[in-house]
Amino acid sequence: MSVQELPARKDGEQRTAEVVRTTKETDISVAVNLDGTGAYDVETGIGFLDHMLEQLSRHSLIDLTVRAKGDLHIDFHHTTEDSGYAVGEAISLALGDRRGIRRYGDALVPMDETLTRVALDASNRPFLVWKVAFTRPKLGDMDTELFQEWFRAFAQSAGLTLHVATLYGENNHHMVESCYKGLARALRIAAEIDPRRADDVPSTKGVLGGSLD
Repeated sequence: MSVQELPARKDGEQRTAEVVRTTKETDISVAVNLDGTGAYDVETGIGFLDHMLEQLSRHSLIDLTVRAKGDLHIDFHHTTEDSGYAVGEAISLALGDRRGIRRYGDALVPMDETLTRVALDASNRPFLVWKVAFTRPKLGDMDTELFQEWFRAFAQSAGLTLHVATLYGENNHHMVESCYKGLARALRIAAEIDPRRADDVPSTKGVLGGSLD
């Protein structure tokens, strides 16, 4: 595998990206700044999803703007899944060749009676392990099964090996929210620039993605 040398990141250069995803089912635009302050402006038409994306932004310190229009008259599936794809793609673009990042991140997030563990590798090898067992089919108007769809789409387009496990919990709202907060905290660590190796791709191959390293 050949490795293309890219210019070193300039001091203070922010990592930003914008994505527009348009299909017959959804029209979504996303902007991210990985080096932000956790500022958010989110409108998907799904109140609970907005709340979770706001948590993702606030606790990762990633500035996030999302505008989504979808076929909500059918159900929330397409808008939920496609927003995961769009947000993940924007983060992947902002990471670039992933030079200098810490790469790995993990978090244990308690929320009242619930405890969730999230661990990720920004490896550019997408994979999701989802160990979250909801006890209710819906939270408000939203099907709880759609949260796994969001995380799968996000991991796929962000290029993350992502493990999410709710170790215990009873309140389904707490379970979902701890998953998003855990993702945020783990992503914040993994996407940070390591000052000891800011110009290096964190892989013995010199590039992230492809076969295991």
